[in-house]
Amino acid sequence: MSKEKYNFQFSINKHVAGACHMTLWAYMFLSPMTFWRGTGITLPHYLMISMQPLLLMIVFYTNYLYLAPKYFVSGKHRYDLLINIVLISSLGTFLHYWMDWANDIFMPRMHRDTDTLGTFTYILRDSLNLAVFAAGATALALARRWVTADQRLKELEAARAQAELRNLRNQINPHFLLNTLNNIYALTAFDAAKAQEAIQELSKMMRHILYDYQKPMIPLKEETEFLENYVKLMRLRLPESVEVLFNAQQSAGSIEVAPMILISLIENAFKHGISPTEKSFIHINISTDGHQLVCAIENSNNPKTSSDHSGHGIGLQQVQRRLELAYPNRYTWEQGTKDDNKTYYSIITIQL
Repeated sequence: MSKEKYNFQFSINKHVAGACHMTLWAYMFLSPMTFWRGTGITLPHYLMISMQPLLLMIVFYTNYLYLAPKYFVSGKHRYDLLINIVLISSLGTFLHYWMDWANDIFMPRMHRDTDTLGTFTYILRDSLNLAVFAAGATALALARRWVTADQRLKELEAARAQAELRNLRNQINPHFLLNTLNNIYALTAFDAAKAQEAIQELSKMMRHILYDYQKPMIPLKEETEFLENYVKLMRLRLPESVEVLFNAQQSAGSIEVAPMILISLIENAFKHGISPTEKSFIHINISTDGHQLVCAIENSNNPKTSSDHSGHGIGLQQVQRRLELAYPNRYTWEQGTKDDNKTYYSIITIQL
Protein backbone atom coordinates (compact mmCIF):
# COMPACT_ATOMS: atom_id res chain seq x y z
CA MET A 1 0.00 0.00 0.00
CA SER A 2 1.33 3.46 -0.95
CA LYS A 3 1.72 6.18 1.69
CA GLU A 4 -1.17 8.21 0.21
CA LYS A 5 -3.52 5.21 0.27
CA TYR A 6 -2.42 4.31 3.79
CA ASN A 7 -3.07 7.84 5.10
CA PHE A 8 -6.46 7.91 3.37
CA GLN A 9 -7.46 4.53 4.85
CA PHE A 10 -6.26 5.62 8.30
CA SER A 11 -8.32 8.81 8.06
CA ILE A 12 -11.42 6.85 7.00
CA ASN A 13 -11.01 4.39 9.89
CA LYS A 14 -10.59 7.27 12.34
CA HIS A 15 -13.75 9.00 11.17
CA VAL A 16 -15.75 5.75 11.22
CA ALA A 17 -14.61 5.04 14.78
CA GLY A 18 -15.57 8.57 15.84
CA ALA A 19 -19.02 8.20 14.26
CA CYS A 20 -19.56 4.89 16.10
CA HIS A 21 -18.67 6.49 19.45
CA MET A 22 -21.02 9.41 18.84
CA THR A 23 -23.85 7.10 17.81
CA LEU A 24 -23.43 4.93 20.90
CA TRP A 25 -23.53 7.81 23.36
CA ALA A 26 -26.31 9.60 21.53
CA TYR A 27 -28.38 6.45 21.94
CA MET A 28 -27.40 6.08 25.61
CA PHE A 29 -28.38 9.64 26.47
CA LEU A 30 -31.48 9.96 24.30
CA SER A 31 -33.16 6.56 24.49
CA PRO A 32 -35.49 6.39 27.53
CA MET A 33 -35.40 2.60 27.40
CA THR A 34 -31.77 2.74 28.48
CA PHE A 35 -32.08 4.59 31.76
CA TRP A 36 -35.68 5.70 32.42
CA ARG A 37 -37.13 4.51 35.72
CA GLY A 38 -40.81 5.27 36.09
CA THR A 39 -43.34 7.19 34.05
CA GLY A 40 -43.50 10.88 33.19
CA ILE A 41 -40.34 12.91 32.87
CA THR A 42 -39.34 16.57 32.93
CA LEU A 43 -36.13 18.25 31.86
CA PRO A 44 -34.69 18.54 35.42
CA HIS A 45 -35.61 14.92 36.04
CA TYR A 46 -34.02 13.92 32.74
CA LEU A 47 -30.82 15.77 33.65
CA MET A 48 -30.61 14.03 36.99
CA ILE A 49 -31.20 10.52 35.69
CA SER A 50 -28.69 11.20 32.89
CA MET A 51 -26.14 10.45 35.61
CA GLN A 52 -26.38 6.78 34.61
CA PRO A 53 -25.16 7.15 30.99
CA LEU A 54 -22.69 9.81 32.19
CA LEU A 55 -21.10 7.35 34.64
CA LEU A 56 -21.09 4.68 31.95
CA MET A 57 -19.22 7.11 29.72
CA ILE A 58 -16.74 7.95 32.50
CA VAL A 59 -15.99 4.28 33.16
CA PHE A 60 -15.74 3.53 29.45
CA TYR A 61 -13.26 6.28 28.58
CA THR A 62 -11.29 5.90 31.82
CA ASN A 63 -10.59 2.33 30.72
CA TYR A 64 -10.31 3.02 26.99
CA LEU A 65 -7.96 5.99 27.23
CA TYR A 66 -6.05 5.37 30.46
CA LEU A 67 -6.39 2.15 32.44
CA ALA A 68 -6.33 -0.36 29.58
CA PRO A 69 -3.36 1.22 27.71
CA LYS A 70 -1.35 1.84 30.89
CA TYR A 71 -2.04 -1.35 32.83
CA PHE A 72 -3.89 -4.06 30.93
CA VAL A 73 -2.06 -3.75 27.62
CA SER A 74 1.31 -3.57 29.36
CA GLY A 75 0.57 -6.81 31.24
CA LYS A 76 -0.29 -5.28 34.65
CA HIS A 77 -3.65 -7.02 34.79
CA ARG A 78 -3.89 -7.08 38.57
CA TYR A 79 -3.56 -3.31 38.85
CA ASP A 80 -6.16 -2.84 36.14
CA LEU A 81 -8.57 -5.24 37.87
CA LEU A 82 -8.06 -3.73 41.32
CA ILE A 83 -8.58 -0.15 40.14
CA ASN A 84 -11.69 -1.17 38.19
CA ILE A 85 -13.19 -2.99 41.18
CA VAL A 86 -12.76 0.09 43.37
CA LEU A 87 -13.98 2.44 40.63
CA ILE A 88 -17.00 0.39 39.57
CA SER A 89 -18.17 -0.50 43.08
CA SER A 90 -17.87 3.14 44.19
CA LEU A 91 -19.70 4.51 41.18
CA GLY A 92 -22.30 1.74 41.34
CA THR A 93 -23.06 2.61 44.98
CA PHE A 94 -23.12 6.33 44.19
CA LEU A 95 -25.43 5.77 41.20
CA HIS A 96 -27.95 3.81 43.26
CA TYR A 97 -28.31 6.49 45.92
CA TRP A 98 -28.30 9.24 43.29
CA MET A 99 -31.19 7.61 41.43
CA ASP A 100 -33.05 7.08 44.70
CA TRP A 101 -32.64 10.75 45.49
CA ALA A 102 -33.88 11.72 42.02
CA ASN A 103 -36.96 9.53 42.44
CA ASP A 104 -37.61 10.99 45.89
CA ILE A 105 -37.70 14.45 44.32
CA PHE A 106 -39.59 13.81 41.09
CA MET A 107 -41.60 10.65 41.75
CA PRO A 108 -42.19 10.41 45.50
CA ARG A 109 -45.35 8.33 45.14
CA MET A 110 -43.52 5.63 43.21
CA HIS A 111 -40.53 5.56 45.51
CA ARG A 112 -40.44 2.68 47.99
CA ASP A 113 -37.87 2.03 50.67
CA THR A 114 -35.92 -1.12 50.11
CA ASP A 115 -34.23 -3.40 52.58
CA THR A 116 -30.52 -4.16 52.68
CA LEU A 117 -30.84 -7.05 50.22
CA GLY A 118 -32.79 -4.90 47.79
CA THR A 119 -30.23 -2.09 48.04
CA PHE A 120 -27.41 -4.57 47.45
CA THR A 121 -29.25 -5.97 44.41
CA TYR A 122 -29.64 -2.53 42.84
CA ILE A 123 -26.01 -1.64 43.51
CA LEU A 124 -24.89 -4.97 42.04
CA ARG A 125 -27.03 -4.41 38.94
CA ASP A 126 -25.64 -0.92 38.36
CA SER A 127 -22.10 -2.14 39.02
CA LEU A 128 -22.51 -4.94 36.49
CA ASN A 129 -23.67 -2.44 33.88
CA LEU A 130 -20.57 -0.36 34.55
CA ALA A 131 -18.38 -3.49 34.43
CA VAL A 132 -19.76 -4.41 31.01
CA PHE A 133 -18.73 -1.03 29.64
CA ALA A 134 -15.32 -1.31 31.32
CA ALA A 135 -14.78 -4.72 29.71
CA GLY A 136 -15.94 -3.42 26.33
CA ALA A 137 -13.58 -0.44 26.58
CA THR A 138 -10.67 -2.75 27.43
CA ALA A 139 -11.48 -4.99 24.45
CA LEU A 140 -11.63 -1.95 22.14
CA ALA A 141 -8.33 -0.66 23.52
CA LEU A 142 -6.72 -4.03 22.80
CA ALA A 143 -8.18 -4.03 19.29
CA ARG A 144 -6.95 -0.47 18.73
CA ARG A 145 -3.47 -1.45 19.90
CA TRP A 146 -3.46 -4.46 17.59
CA VAL A 147 -4.58 -2.35 14.62
CA THR A 148 -1.99 0.33 15.42
CA ALA A 149 0.76 -2.27 15.73
CA ASP A 150 -0.32 -3.85 12.45
CA GLN A 151 -0.33 -0.45 10.73
CA ARG A 152 3.12 0.35 12.09
CA LEU A 153 4.39 -3.01 10.89
CA LYS A 154 3.00 -2.31 7.43
CA GLU A 155 4.64 1.12 7.48
CA LEU A 156 7.99 -0.43 8.42
CA GLU A 157 7.62 -3.10 5.73
CA ALA A 158 6.74 -0.44 3.14
CA ALA A 159 9.70 1.70 4.20
CA ARG A 160 12.02 -1.31 4.03
CA ALA A 161 10.70 -2.25 0.60
CA GLN A 162 11.19 1.31 -0.65
CA ALA A 163 14.73 1.39 0.75
CA GLU A 164 15.53 -1.93 -0.92
CA LEU A 165 13.97 -0.71 -4.17
CA ARG A 166 16.10 2.44 -4.08
CA ASN A 167 19.16 0.32 -3.42
CA LEU A 168 18.35 -1.88 -6.42
CA ARG A 169 17.87 1.21 -8.59
CA ASN A 170 21.21 2.56 -7.43
CA GLN A 171 22.80 -0.71 -8.52
CA ILE A 172 21.21 -0.41 -11.96
CA ASN A 173 22.47 3.11 -12.50
CA PRO A 174 26.25 2.51 -12.40
CA HIS A 175 25.88 -0.87 -14.07
CA PHE A 176 23.91 0.62 -16.91
CA LEU A 177 26.35 3.54 -17.32
CA LEU A 178 29.32 1.18 -17.28
CA ASN A 179 27.89 -0.94 -20.09
CA THR A 180 26.91 2.12 -22.12
CA LEU A 181 30.31 3.80 -21.76
CA ASN A 182 32.00 0.56 -22.77
CA ASN A 183 29.88 0.53 -25.94
CA ILE A 184 30.77 4.14 -26.74
CA TYR A 185 34.43 3.44 -26.12
CA ALA A 186 34.30 0.53 -28.55
CA LEU A 187 32.69 2.80 -31.17
CA THR A 188 35.43 5.42 -30.94
CA ALA A 189 37.95 2.86 -32.21
CA PHE A 190 36.33 2.45 -35.64
CA ASP A 191 33.58 5.05 -36.16
CA ALA A 192 33.88 8.49 -34.56
CA ALA A 193 30.60 9.69 -36.11
CA LYS A 194 28.67 6.82 -34.53
CA ALA A 195 30.45 7.50 -31.24
CA GLN A 196 29.20 11.09 -31.33
CA GLU A 197 25.68 9.89 -32.08
CA ALA A 198 25.97 7.45 -29.20
CA ILE A 199 26.97 10.25 -26.83
CA GLN A 200 23.91 12.22 -27.96
CA GLU A 201 21.65 9.25 -27.26
CA LEU A 202 23.33 8.78 -23.90
CA SER A 203 22.64 12.42 -22.98
CA LYS A 204 18.92 11.84 -23.60
CA MET A 205 19.01 8.82 -21.36
CA MET A 206 20.93 10.65 -18.65
CA ARG A 207 18.27 13.33 -18.65
CA HIS A 208 15.72 10.62 -17.95
CA ILE A 209 17.82 9.21 -15.11
CA LEU A 210 18.50 12.59 -13.51
CA TYR A 211 14.97 13.96 -13.63
CA ASP A 212 12.71 10.88 -13.53
CA TYR A 213 14.84 8.24 -11.91
CA GLN A 214 14.01 9.14 -8.28
CA LYS A 215 10.23 9.15 -8.79
CA PRO A 216 8.44 5.97 -7.66
CA MET A 217 6.31 5.98 -10.82
CA ILE A 218 6.70 7.73 -14.18
CA PRO A 219 4.56 7.94 -17.35
CA LEU A 220 4.86 4.84 -19.52
CA LYS A 221 5.59 7.02 -22.53
CA GLU A 222 8.74 8.42 -20.91
CA GLU A 223 9.92 4.96 -19.92
CA THR A 224 9.44 3.52 -23.42
CA GLU A 225 11.27 6.52 -24.91
CA PHE A 226 14.17 5.79 -22.56
CA LEU A 227 14.22 2.13 -23.62
CA GLU A 228 13.99 3.08 -27.28
CA ASN A 229 16.98 5.43 -26.91
CA TYR A 230 18.92 2.61 -25.31
CA VAL A 231 18.06 0.27 -28.20
CA LYS A 232 19.18 2.95 -30.70
CA LEU A 233 22.42 3.31 -28.79
CA MET A 234 23.08 -0.41 -28.84
CA ARG A 235 22.26 -0.65 -32.55
CA LEU A 236 25.13 1.68 -33.42
CA ARG A 237 27.79 -0.92 -32.72
CA LEU A 238 25.94 -3.86 -34.30
CA PRO A 239 26.37 -5.04 -37.87
CA GLU A 240 23.41 -4.64 -40.19
CA SER A 241 22.94 -8.40 -40.28
CA VAL A 242 21.59 -8.31 -36.71
CA GLU A 243 17.83 -7.82 -36.74
CA VAL A 244 16.72 -5.49 -33.95
CA LEU A 245 13.02 -4.66 -33.69
CA PHE A 246 11.57 -2.39 -31.03
CA ASN A 247 7.84 -1.75 -30.82
CA ALA A 248 6.11 0.20 -28.04
CA GLN A 249 2.35 0.34 -28.37
CA GLN A 250 0.82 3.16 -26.35
CA SER A 251 -2.66 3.23 -24.88
CA ALA A 252 -5.04 6.11 -24.40
CA GLY A 253 -4.98 7.63 -20.92
CA SER A 254 -2.28 8.21 -18.35
CA ILE A 255 -0.39 5.04 -17.44
CA GLU A 256 2.51 5.05 -15.01
CA VAL A 257 5.14 2.39 -14.35
CA ALA A 258 8.11 1.90 -12.07
CA PRO A 259 11.15 3.48 -13.80
CA MET A 260 13.94 1.39 -15.33
CA ILE A 261 12.33 -1.86 -14.31
CA LEU A 262 12.71 -3.37 -17.81
CA ILE A 263 16.15 -2.07 -18.78
CA SER A 264 17.97 -5.11 -17.38
CA LEU A 265 15.89 -7.41 -19.57
CA ILE A 266 16.87 -5.48 -22.69
CA GLU A 267 20.50 -5.36 -21.59
CA ASN A 268 20.36 -9.12 -21.14
CA ALA A 269 18.93 -9.54 -24.65
CA PHE A 270 21.82 -7.61 -26.19
CA LYS A 271 24.32 -9.42 -24.00
CA HIS A 272 23.18 -12.94 -24.88
CA GLY A 273 21.40 -12.40 -28.18
CA ILE A 274 24.30 -11.32 -30.38
CA SER A 275 26.68 -13.78 -31.99
CA PRO A 276 29.73 -12.68 -34.03
CA THR A 277 29.44 -15.74 -36.27
CA GLU A 278 25.75 -16.68 -36.47
CA LYS A 279 22.60 -14.86 -37.53
CA SER A 280 21.19 -12.97 -34.58
CA PHE A 281 18.03 -11.12 -33.75
CA ILE A 282 16.39 -9.19 -30.89
CA HIS A 283 12.64 -8.52 -30.90
CA ILE A 284 11.19 -6.25 -28.20
CA ASN A 285 7.47 -5.57 -27.93
CA ILE A 286 5.87 -3.46 -25.21
CA SER A 287 2.08 -3.15 -25.20
CA THR A 288 -0.70 -2.13 -22.87
CA ASP A 289 -4.48 -2.06 -22.89
CA GLY A 290 -4.76 0.32 -19.96
CA HIS A 291 -5.19 -2.49 -17.44
CA GLN A 292 -2.01 -4.45 -17.91
CA LEU A 293 1.45 -3.96 -19.36
CA VAL A 294 3.12 -6.72 -21.39
CA CYS A 295 6.80 -6.71 -22.21
CA ALA A 296 7.71 -9.57 -24.56
CA ILE A 297 11.33 -10.07 -25.62
CA GLU A 298 12.75 -12.73 -27.92
CA ASN A 299 16.36 -13.01 -28.95
CA SER A 300 18.71 -15.55 -30.46
CA ASN A 301 20.15 -17.58 -27.64
CA ASN A 302 23.92 -17.21 -27.47
CA PRO A 303 24.78 -17.60 -23.79
CA LYS A 304 28.16 -16.39 -22.60
CA THR A 305 30.82 -18.85 -21.65
CA SER A 306 31.71 -19.50 -18.04
CA SER A 307 34.84 -17.38 -18.42
CA ASP A 308 32.80 -14.27 -19.32
CA HIS A 309 31.98 -12.39 -16.15
CA SER A 310 30.56 -9.25 -17.73
CA GLY A 311 27.61 -7.77 -15.90
CA HIS A 312 28.95 -8.79 -12.46
CA GLY A 313 25.81 -10.88 -11.78
CA ILE A 314 23.40 -7.92 -11.85
CA GLY A 315 20.54 -8.84 -14.14
CA LEU A 316 17.55 -11.14 -14.09
CA GLN A 317 17.62 -11.79 -10.34
CA GLN A 318 17.47 -8.05 -9.75
CA VAL A 319 14.54 -7.72 -12.17
CA GLN A 320 12.71 -10.42 -10.21
CA ARG A 321 13.27 -8.64 -6.91
CA ARG A 322 12.26 -5.23 -8.27
CA LEU A 323 9.05 -6.71 -9.64
CA GLU A 324 8.26 -8.26 -6.26
CA LEU A 325 8.76 -4.91 -4.53
CA ALA A 326 7.06 -2.65 -7.08
CA TYR A 327 4.23 -5.00 -8.13
CA PRO A 328 3.63 -7.58 -5.37
CA ASN A 329 1.18 -10.26 -6.54
CA ARG A 330 0.45 -8.19 -9.65
CA TYR A 331 2.81 -9.67 -12.21
CA THR A 332 3.71 -12.87 -14.01
CA TRP A 333 7.00 -13.67 -15.69
CA GLU A 334 7.47 -16.42 -18.24
CA GLN A 335 10.96 -17.12 -19.51
CA GLY A 336 12.79 -19.94 -21.19
CA THR A 337 14.05 -21.20 -24.52
CA LYS A 338 12.40 -22.65 -27.61
CA ASP A 339 13.27 -23.67 -31.18
CA ASP A 340 15.73 -26.29 -29.93
CA ASN A 341 17.28 -23.85 -27.47
CA LYS A 342 18.02 -21.35 -30.26
CA THR A 343 15.60 -18.68 -29.05
CA TYR A 344 15.31 -17.20 -25.60
CA TYR A 345 12.02 -15.58 -24.63
CA SER A 346 10.92 -13.47 -21.69
CA ILE A 347 7.35 -12.26 -21.17
CA ILE A 348 6.45 -10.04 -18.22
CA THR A 349 2.80 -9.15 -17.61
CA ILE A 350 2.11 -6.44 -15.02
CA GLN A 351 -1.36 -5.63 -13.71
CA LEU A 352 -1.59 -1.83 -13.55
